[in-house]
Amino acid sequence: MEKPPRIALDRNAWIHGAIDVVAADGMDGLRVEVLAKKLGVTKGSFYWHFKDRRDLVDAVLDTWREGRIRDIRKQTAAEAGAELAALHHTIDVYAAAKNRKGIAIEAAIRMWARQDAATAAIVEDVDATRLDCTRTLFLALGLSDAEAKARSVLLYAYVFGFSMMQCGKFPMDAARTRRWIMERITQ
Repeated sequence: MEKPPRIALDRNAWIHGAIDVVAADGMDGLRVEVLAKKLGVTKGSFYWHFKDRRDLVDAVLDTWREGRIRDIRKQTAAEAGAELAALHHTIDVYAAAKNRKGIAIEAAIRMWARQDAATAAIVEDVDATRLDCTRTLFLALGLSDAEAKARSVLLYAYVFGFSMMQCGKFPMDAARTRRWIMERITQ
């Protein structure tokens, strides 16, 4: 019987496999042996691409940071005069997100940040970028800097809080509620 060909993974395949594990099991569930088994390769392949588990964790965090910052800049991009539409779009995208994997990754990384200073610094960078992007939109609408900052915090408190909630048993029209909240945040 012929052996199946060995799979050769590059560094990115390991990182994306690790992100899947983080989504399912959190950062504590990220183990080299378990990941290698899930990817169908040996631990030797891992050590070809990474010094140790921390090197992999750092790569996962860098990938997450770059992706989140790229995404928020894309979502909040607006031409002059279209800032209000960009804010509405941002709220719609993040408040309506049904991407359970993305929410799970966000929660896992934030939980890890509570015990790891390097991760906390990365989360803070992402949050600062998110808040600054929306603050810039609010400033363009003529709000003071203090008001723009406060509304940015309110916007993200709503979209992330709502994305973490399970509201299926609460009697409300989610779309109508989102529009009502959006109007309060952006007007």
